[in-house]
Amino acid sequence: MRILFYLVSIVIANVVTAAFAPLQFGMFIVPMGTLFVGATFIFRDLVQNKYGRAKTYLFIFIALALSALVSFMLGDTLLIVFASAISFVVAETADTEIYTRLKLPMAWRVFYSGIVGGFLDSVIFVIIGLSPLGANILPWEAVPAAIVGQIIVKTVIQTIGALILSQVYVMKEKRLLSE
Repeated sequence: MRILFYLVSIVIANVVTAAFAPLQFGMFIVPMGTLFVGATFIFRDLVQNKYGRAKTYLFIFIALALSALVSFMLGDTLLIVFASAISFVVAETADTEIYTRLKLPMAWRVFYSGIVGGFLDSVIFVIIGLSPLGANILPWEAVPAAIVGQIIVKTVIQTIGALILSQVYVMKEKRLLSE
């Protein structure tokens, strides 16, 4: 089920980004799919927690291929697909390696690894894909706002996910202690 949630969240992020105009909060620009991208890091951590680091990389590769295929089928240019793939690989790898190395409770590992993954995903995708270096969708003046907007949303999603996981594990421990 974890793998399915991980893969489906990636597809949904692509579809929602293509189907809806970006949100604008003041100066911040946030594609609608960003809400789901933040969740992909949480689901990836749950996959890794159950299946281990080595198998997680197999699922990341499958997710990458699925994401690129869906993005291309939705009409994204090859440059956007490439930017998405590069940001995905870097962010998911960073998330995986940080999650692996932290010796903290799961909720904290999910939080910290997701923050770094979300930061890298936002910076790399916006610069390679959307800035004048890439598809030239955003002018340089809008690039910082697009990056910061995505980072804020992904951080909020990571925080919510970590808090939920923390509560789930507290309830699980209490249940185990009472048995």
